[in-house]
Amino acid sequence: MKKDLLKLIDLTEGDILHILDTADRLKAEQKAGQRHNFPAGKTLAMIFSKNSTRTRVSFETGIFQLGGQGIFLSNADSQLGRGEPIQDTARVLSRYCDCIMIRTYEQDEVEQLAKHASIPVINGLTDFEHPCQVLADLMTVREHKKKLRGLKVCYIGDGNNMANSIIAGALLCGMDVSVATPDDYRPHQTILDFAARQTGVTFELTNKPAQAAKGADVIFTDVWASMGMEGEAEARMKAFQGYQVNDDIMAQANPGCMIQHCLPAHRGEEITEKVFEAHADEIFDEAENRLHVQKAIMYLLMGGQ
Repeated sequence: MKKDLLKLIDLTEGDILHILDTADRLKAEQKAGQRHNFPAGKTLAMIFSKNSTRTRVSFETGIFQLGGQGIFLSNADSQLGRGEPIQDTARVLSRYCDCIMIRTYEQDEVEQLAKHASIPVINGLTDFEHPCQVLADLMTVREHKKKLRGLKVCYIGDGNNMANSIIAGALLCGMDVSVATPDDYRPHQTILDFAARQTGVTFELTNKPAQAAKGADVIFTDVWASMGMEGEAEARMKAFQGYQVNDDIMAQANPGCMIQHCLPAHRGEEITEKVFEAHADEIFDEAENRLHVQKAIMYLLMGGQ
């Protein structure tokens, strides 16, 4: 039976740790100059309805390093841009390729693609979740802190796909989570319902960033207006005043608190230049780990153990 990676709330702690352990191994092999020998000859179709630097380069480089090849498909390069139903694209690509990665807007589009594809489908980003990014975040936190369970994660900013995925991934891994968003920009209700069902961990949602940051081991933030929301930028700039990660916020956190940012970062908006640069090594470790985590996901979905 084929497996997909559509959203983190579908996974267990064991699933996540298996991906992270595999990513650690593939990263170590890569750093040691060892060649991976799986999945040699496999082809990854990469559908991009939303542009990206890190997602495209890391997936395309990753499948190449695994011995396969990637095919880039924007809306202009496929029949999706001319209105072909997603189920027909799923069935065609399933005849040619071995795995599909899609980066788009609606979560339902990814779910429908997976429903009709006979090959694995990876969610490269939707407006609901960004699972590959948060798996790379968890890998980076574990590298720096040597554990996940028992740490406190704080997210400050828009209750968007990043917030949804951080809540899901961190709670599943036994981490306490606090989130600070303006009242009109809360995480998705499905995620809040998921958080309410978790046991043995704490979850806090507040509109007070300093309160959320208190005792944090890791602080996450993201841009105030994500791709596709440019028309709301002015309103969001007003709504998110006070939600900047700065020295005052960092003073509330535990000593040695990490910063994670999925990039691109807007210095002077959601994070100050000083805080960003003080934690740049952690942030760019996080960016690099997109490569290793996505290689692990492709490896496991295409039959690796």
